[in-house]
Amino acid sequence: MESLLLVVPPEPGVSASVSPDAVVAGLPLLRRIVLAGTRAGFARVIVQDPDAGAGLPGGTAATALTDASPAPDSRRRIVILPANVVPQPRWLLALRDAEIETERLYVDASMTAMIDTEDPAAVLAAAARCRGVGELVAALRARFGWASLEADGTGRFPLTASSDTKLAETWLLRSLIKQREGFMSRHVERKISLALTRRLAATHVTPDAMTLVSLAVGLLGAPFFLSSSPAYQLAGALLFLAHSILDGCDGELARLKFMESPHGAILDFWGDNVVHVAVFVCMAVGLALAQEATWPLALGALAVVGTLGAAACASRRTMLDTALGGDATWTARLTEAFSHRDFIYLVIALAAVGKAHWVLILASAGTPIFFLLLLWVGARRRA
Repeated sequence: MESLLLVVPPEPGVSASVSPDAVVAGLPLLRRIVLAGTRAGFARVIVQDPDAGAGLPGGTAATALTDASPAPDSRRRIVILPANVVPQPRWLLALRDAEIETERLYVDASMTAMIDTEDPAAVLAAAARCRGVGELVAALRARFGWASLEADGTGRFPLTASSDTKLAETWLLRSLIKQREGFMSRHVERKISLALTRRLAATHVTPDAMTLVSLAVGLLGAPFFLSSSPAYQLAGALLFLAHSILDGCDGELARLKFMESPHGAILDFWGDNVVHVAVFVCMAVGLALAQEATWPLALGALAVVGTLGAAACASRRTMLDTALGGDATWTARLTEAFSHRDFIYLVIALAAVGKAHWVLILASAGTPIFFLLLLWVGARRRA
């Protein structure tokens, strides 16, 4: 069954204070709604636009609803979204796929509504005649009957005044925090990266540019671990932490502005691993110089091989994971479990006393074990 997202004007009082051009986290409100609907997989996104498309966001698949618009002639799932509601794609996806009774209108507190109907033309015709969502819902209730829409209320944010845009931005940013992150990453690094992302969203900086900046900062910090001096090691550890914070910004920015791409995910994934390899190599060389021995180089080789091997195993499945709120793939969950960045704080603590190289000993054992575990789980999955 084909699904349609129908974007209609809010109540007249709200329309006067919340413009479709209001910028929310770097995107005009109407563009954000249309992109969220497209990301959620709606076959069509239709906007009630009396100017016949003049106000539609460019570069999107949105079409205008007018009296002359061609109407579908078979059963459709129609989700009606007021143009003052900021949606999460995962929430729209849940509405698109929810099981509901045919020919019954479901409405929630934000006036979002949905219906499965054999006569979608009647719904679109009513929308073309109505001046706002309240009038449309009243007309559809009289025709179809209605029920309360039981949906996750945390998946959308209704704007009732222009001052609500800052609150909506905060809500959107909080939704970017992954619950499976490490404690320090979630409570320290994310707070910093989200504050940076909030400001970057209003600029033309792209996620790929942030990935490259993060990569450069991480590579700049690696050579400091060649030294046994606490001051140099601490400088390298702090640059390593800065890399981790900036590495969070690229993904946040991509999800916030619907700029995710396969090449961007690959660049981010491998950029992070390149920095880890550079840090392990410099730690190994620095420890070898300090000890005047070659055994640290063997530890470095184990850490590098383990890191690159695990990355190669995890990359393909991790790239297939989506940002629509579905369950992560087994590889993504396993990768997250073993790659929490809280270990960076151990690097900082040890670097403060000139012992950052001790991390290499842990990495030389941990990364090969992780690599072997990924190989074992992959073999069981294919069996």
